[in-house]
Amino acid sequence: MTRSDFCLLTSVFCLLPSGAAAQTWPTGPMRIVVPFAAGGSTDIMARTVAQQLAERFRQQVLVENRPGASGTIGTAFVAKSPPDGHTMMIVQSSFVSNPSLFKELPYNQSRDLTPVTNLATGPLNLTVHPSLPAKTVRQLIALAKKHPGEINYGSPGEGSVSRLACALFNQMAGIRMTHIPYKGSGAAMADLLSGQVQFYAPNLFLGLPFVRAGKLHSLGVTTPQRSPIALDLPTIAESGLPGYDVSTWFGVFVPGGTPRAVVNQLNQALGEIVKLRHLQERLARDGLTPVASTPEEFANEIARDTEKYGKVIRALGIQAQ
Repeated sequence: MTRSDFCLLTSVFCLLPSGAAAQTWPTGPMRIVVPFAAGGSTDIMARTVAQQLAERFRQQVLVENRPGASGTIGTAFVAKSPPDGHTMMIVQSSFVSNPSLFKELPYNQSRDLTPVTNLATGPLNLTVHPSLPAKTVRQLIALAKKHPGEINYGSPGEGSVSRLACALFNQMAGIRMTHIPYKGSGAAMADLLSGQVQFYAPNLFLGLPFVRAGKLHSLGVTTPQRSPIALDLPTIAESGLPGYDVSTWFGVFVPGGTPRAVVNQLNQALGEIVKLRHLQERLARDGLTPVASTPEEFANEIARDTEKYGKVIRALGIQAQ
């Protein structure tokens, strides 16, 4: 091939439409970065998705855990990865609190990361220890107003969805309870069960068995709609705090600048995966509902949550630890 022939071919390739990138994607192994330790709910979701993607694209899909600094270490790694669609990240909804929690981040959330889809969403379960003389939302608010600062609530950490859910409850109800941070949901749940803290917001799957066994009492779920797996539990909004809305979700991101055609193809594949019957049944057992949103829908949801939780964080002066 002569030099002129090569240049001609190069010129033709550069003129190909953006969809051509998707036609050759993926070209090799893929990886899903989880910016948290192995064994948690995000890690389990990532490994489930990885298996399905590997079968669909006939490529190896590795799950890589890069925990630390409230997920910012792994997130920064993805943000700086090549924008070719071969590296992606799965996070929970607490991810959106980081721009407000940290004075500086090693990445720009809106510029360096591209939303692909919200895979699934579900409620938290606001629970109290049975020794607390408050069995409804209104009773808890009245008790907290009578005894400001005397009721303790636990959380897995400052930026966790549980912490923000409880903080938002305090803010909207005009009450003050004392926050006790733990290193993980297991420790927080253990102290709730023993009565060391009286209030906590675990995910529905974690808290429901203890509610059914009578070891905890549920005030309700945090989403605007009741959960299909616990229709007897009211929502917090209908129980005395109108407008209260907190959900936990699992979302997928790729590095900023990833070709739109690749983002669309990945979005379509993930949407089909979460609609698989056996996966839907598994999600339902965990109190989750498949979403499979478009990139635009997911971006709007991220913007809403970032603003909502940012207001709570700034009002209370919450900082990452």
